[in-house]
Amino acid sequence: MQAAIFYGPGDLRIEERPLPRPIPGYVLVRVTACGICGTDYHIYHGEFPTRPPVIIGHEYAGQVVQLGPGVSRLAVGDMVAIDPNIPCHTCRPCRRGAIHLCENLRALGVDLDGGFAEFCLVPQEQCYLLPEGVSALEGAMTEPLACCIHGIELANIRPGDTVAIIGGGAIGQMLAQLARLRGAGRILLSDPIPERREMAHQLGIELTIDPQEIDPLQKGGPLEGGADIVIEAVGLPSTTQQAIAWAAPGATILWFGVTPPGETIPIEPNLVFRKELTIRGARINPHTHARALELLAAKRIQVEPLITRKVSLETLPQLLQARSSSDIKIVVTF
Repeated sequence: MQAAIFYGPGDLRIEERPLPRPIPGYVLVRVTACGICGTDYHIYHGEFPTRPPVIIGHEYAGQVVQLGPGVSRLAVGDMVAIDPNIPCHTCRPCRRGAIHLCENLRALGVDLDGGFAEFCLVPQEQCYLLPEGVSALEGAMTEPLACCIHGIELANIRPGDTVAIIGGGAIGQMLAQLARLRGAGRILLSDPIPERREMAHQLGIELTIDPQEIDPLQKGGPLEGGADIVIEAVGLPSTTQQAIAWAAPGATILWFGVTPPGETIPIEPNLVFRKELTIRGARINPHTHARALELLAAKRIQVEPLITRKVSLETLPQLLQARSSSDIKIVVTF
């Protein structure tokens, strides 16, 4: 089988690998689609810990083609979405219910072979049946949507709140849709790329700005006085700091974007005190994968329009060298 194997920063090779055999409790999945995530860019550039050599790719769906001994929940032919995150269930965070903070967390496509391959071994408990009407492409978007559900719950949006989302990539677009479902009164999406602002309009987000041209905090601006909830979905120091500036008194700031390790920003503690700000992070998808599929099945969230390009596995190394400025989501299809 063809697979994208990460050997170290800047070293991703498309190679032929033997077809893996299912071990007890595992199934062999023929991958149909695997999304390119920001984490994959970070891995490629040495900005995210992993265990090379490893097949990367953690946003994927496919069809079960072979069962390992002891598998009882799945059948050959089932279409499944994969939750890549595997907690140990024995460390202190796990035993306190915070499996996403597991001290021994392993992830398919990061620590274990993942979805940028024609076939992948997956523990049966990490497989979620695709509901009727949910496509394989939507299945590949389930993991990032599940992460967004966790983040939007931490943001604690109340009906009528003004929500500002910084970043119009796939994550920002899904967060905006979820904010609307939570009852936000006004949603502003900020992105300098026109195609991303247009996508937000197509998905029902009426208020968008180019932050390079408009200061939303100015008198008469769309965020005069600040936003009740500010969500940073880019992962840059500049936009992370921008989220603090856009926060109204009493606001919650969600740093969702993943900044490279070691990056820092200046924060004035007195400002946090005076505004009584809440600053939160959001990590992966604890117990939200099934709910993501329910939202997709109910057509409450649109994800397929976010896929602006479908590519072959052979193009992956070139794509990871530099991010595309115009694409919202790129998916490798098989």
